[in-house]
Amino acid sequence: MAPSRVGIVTGNGFVTPDVWRWIWLVLAAIFAIGELAATGTFFLISFAIGAGLACAAAFAGAAVAWQWVVFVGASAVSLAVLRPLGRRIDRDVPELAVGANRWVGRVGVVMSDIPPGPHETGLVRLEREEWRAEHEGSGTIPAGTPVVVTRVAGTRLVVRVADPSSRAEGERRAREA
Repeated sequence: MAPSRVGIVTGNGFVTPDVWRWIWLVLAAIFAIGELAATGTFFLISFAIGAGLACAAAFAGAAVAWQWVVFVGASAVSLAVLRPLGRRIDRDVPELAVGANRWVGRVGVVMSDIPPGPHETGLVRLEREEWRAEHEGSGTIPAGTPVVVTRVAGTRLVVRVADPSSRAEGERRAREA
């Protein structure tokens, strides 16, 4: 006849309910550390909260079945509360521009005329860097004209003439460079 203890089956018998408090404690720590290490916000912490409350139930002497109910219930509730908050936080964090894409939206000054046409390039200064640039419009953009970077195409910038409010910003940056 099998022992009357509630537990999980191991290679040589059953785990006693007293062991579950330590299992829950270790799981809570693993989930909490995983939350710190993982990208995204407030996903694994929900399971850490559930495991922590199940650990408290185990130390209070609750049966293993009730510990599981506490774990599942607390994890579900904390997921329902924290996950929308995490998505809102992740959405509000601006995505960092990396590499040459950091120039998109920035204002620069044309250093040498940019002729019209595909693959016809001029020179644009952005802060202290000079880049080859082209534009998709018609007509030549003369030197000294403030431009806004619309995208990066390989090693060239694609620009458009800046609106008047952007021009003052571009002229100020050109003087500072």
